[in-house]
Amino acid sequence: MRLFAIRDYRHLFGAQIIALFGTGLTTVALGLLAYDLAGPSAGMVLGTALTVKMVMYVAIAPLVAAYVDRFPRRTFLVLLDVVRAAVVLALPLVTEIWHIYVLIGLLQAASAAFTPTFQAVIPDIVTNQSDYTRALSASQVASTMESLLSPVLAAVALAFMSFNWLFLGTSAGFLLSALLVLWTRIPNARPSAHTRAWDKVAAGIRTFVRTPRLRGVMALNLVVAAAGSIVVVNTVNYVRDELDGSQSEVAWMLAASGSGTLLAALALPRVLDRVKARTVMVTGAGVLVGGTIAALVLLTAGLTTWAGTAIVWTVIGIGMALVITPTGNVLRASVEPNAIPEAFAAQFSLSHLAWLITYPIAGWLGTNAGYVVTWSVLATLAGAGAIGALLLWPRHDGQRAETGTVTPNRPAPWTDRSNLSKAA
Repeated sequence: MRLFAIRDYRHLFGAQIIALFGTGLTTVALGLLAYDLAGPSAGMVLGTALTVKMVMYVAIAPLVAAYVDRFPRRTFLVLLDVVRAAVVLALPLVTEIWHIYVLIGLLQAASAAFTPTFQAVIPDIVTNQSDYTRALSASQVASTMESLLSPVLAAVALAFMSFNWLFLGTSAGFLLSALLVLWTRIPNARPSAHTRAWDKVAAGIRTFVRTPRLRGVMALNLVVAAAGSIVVVNTVNYVRDELDGSQSEVAWMLAASGSGTLLAALALPRVLDRVKARTVMVTGAGVLVGGTIAALVLLTAGLTTWAGTAIVWTVIGIGMALVITPTGNVLRASVEPNAIPEAFAAQFSLSHLAWLITYPIAGWLGTNAGYVVTWSVLATLAGAGAIGALLLWPRHDGQRAETGTVTPNRPAPWTDRSNLSKAA
């Protein structure tokens, strides 16, 4: 495959995979740590920890994008990996719930700086548009493989050891990621079109507000967050208390959602060559709305079985992949090359702003009002986001995921004109 013939991309992709698997193990372990410390209130603890994470993402990512062209990106990425490794190593030592919040705040501050910087590096290394589409799909496959295999690995490991040892695996993963980044030739960021930091922060947000398709993406972010919060926040208590499952079975249920995401991500590259990004993403929104309604039906109809839950979790995983995978190309096709870091950082913050809304609902409302009320609220939010996307993103936008065209007949000046035939 031509994409993996690019040495620097191979290193970055390897770093991404290793760090993702470490993060996946932490996600499973963090949920079990919350249950160990808080029992029936684990959902509220986990929801609070994830809310802290979202606050860091929303606040820090735009600032990083504003300053990223002022320092070497490779050194910055390595430093952030080392910081994350050190923080995760401290998580098994916590004895109080507030310790979790402090460490998660530090960990996610580093991740909030790392992720948009990493995303903005890829188009500077993979310059061919078709290869870049494959790179985005490969990243999504890596993420979905992590969401499937990390819980499976955790389930196997938990049969032999305490969940605290999973944190050690995460720390090692971040250190290996740092080494691979260190061996990668990463060009420094292009000078931004804006000189003042706050102008850069505002520029990405303004781009989203002014661009119809990106307004649609903002609405789709809410759909993903509403459905995804059910899986991320509520699985631990749902499996342990409603299904009377074990620690390993929590991991297996998370793997069910990951399997759905993986199946969709593997099928999407060829689909995105022929189908508009809008069609794929709006379809994904419909799948997610259906998944949240199905989760609600499981509860209200008394169908809380292992098989029924696994099917619904898988459907939600499929919907998330359909929405998330094409997003990178939609962003790239909407801005000039020197504005790509700002656009990625804006999407990073805006998408996590949606999670900032839904995580507390899933965690706090789920603990205090029960799943029927909570999932009804989340299903309503998912439906509102899907309707918003249909209204905000024009049907005749003309963009396909692989091409850089912005309108059917008038490509942007930075578009590779070899792709114009695909936009017709």
